Amino acid sequence: MNIKQNWITFIDGLQDKICAALEVCDGKAVFTEDAWQRPEGGGGKTRVIANGNVFEKGGVNTSVVFGEVTDAMRTQLKINGDKWFACGLSLVIHPLNPFVPTVHCNYRMFELYDSNDEVMDRWFGGGTDLTPYYLFEEDARHFHQTYKDACDQYDPSFYLQFKKICDDYFVNWHRHAERRGIGGIFYDHQRPDDVKDINFWMNFAATCGNAFIDAYIPIVEKRKHTPYNAAHKHWQEIRRGRYVEFNLVHDRGTIFGLKTNGRIESILMSLPPTVRFEYNYQPEPGSEEDKLQQACLHPRDWLQEYSEEEKAAWAKRANSC
Repeated sequence: MNIKQNWITFIDGLQDKICAALEVCDGKAVFTEDAWQRPEGGGGKTRVIANGNVFEKGGVNTSVVFGEVTDAMRTQLKINGDKWFACGLSLVIHPLNPFVPTVHCNYRMFELYDSNDEVMDRWFGGGTDLTPYYLFEEDARHFHQTYKDACDQYDPSFYLQFKKICDDYFVNWHRHAERRGIGGIFYDHQRPDDVKDINFWMNFAATCGNAFIDAYIPIVEKRKHTPYNAAHKHWQEIRRGRYVEFNLVHDRGTIFGLKTNGRIESILMSLPPTVRFEYNYQPEPGSEEDKLQQACLHPRDWLQEYSEEEKAAWAKRANSC
C-alpha cells in the first residue's frame, strides 16, 4: 500500500470536485490555477476564484511538500526527526453577499522520518468551519448536522469531541475569547493505531472532505440572492477583520507555512479582499449584527432544535444543487 500516493490522489480529486461545485454555484467565475514548486522540496496547485456572481475571492489549494526538519521547526512546532512530509488541501471562500457565510476547510497528512528515511511518526488532521456575517440558525443546524452525520459513520463520539476542539481553536483570545464563527469540526494529530488504522483515518478524511459540498453549497444557494445594502457590506468588512486577526495571530497552519518557507501567496490566500478595522466598533444592541456577535462569544449546541422536517427540507435542497 503506497500510503503517500493514495493520500495525494485523494487530495487532488477532492480539489477537483470542490472547485467544480463552486463554479456551478457561482455561474460566472472560474478557477485559475497556479502550479508552483518549492525549492526545498515539493510544490502545489493554487486555484483562485475572484469577482464572480457569488464569490468575491476564494482559493482551493493543494500542496505536497517535504524537507529537512530545521531548528526553527523543532522549536516553534515542537517536532523531532530528520525529515518531514506534508500533503493537504486548504480552502477559504469569501462570498460577495454578506448573507452568505465565509467557509474554511482543511484536510492533511503529516509524516516524520528518521535519518534512515523510516517513518517515525504519522498523523492526520483537518476540519471545516463556517463564519457567517448574519446568523441564520437553520443554516447553522444544517451545517453541523451534515458533519455530525459524517462523524457518526466512524465513531459516535467524534462529532462532540471534534466540535469542541473546533470551538476552542478558532478563537480570538485577545478579544475575550470571541469565536471566529459558529464552528464545525476540527481534529489534529490523529495517529493510526490497532483499532483506528491508516485506512480508517484516510476514509474518515474522505467522508468529511466530500461532505463539504452538501454542507456548504445548499446554504449558498439559499442566501446568494438575498438583497443587501452598504450597511450590510460595512458589517461584513468589520467581521472580516476578526477573520484576519485570527489567521495572522493564532492560526497554526499560517505559522507552519511561514516557518517552513512556504509560498506566501498561497498562505495569505485565506485573507479577504476588503476589510475594516474601526476603533472600538460596536454593533447596535439588539440588532442582527449584535445577534451574530453574541453568537460568537460562547459555543452553542446547534442541533437541539433540528427537526426531521427541517432535515428533510435541507436534503431536498442539497439534491437540487
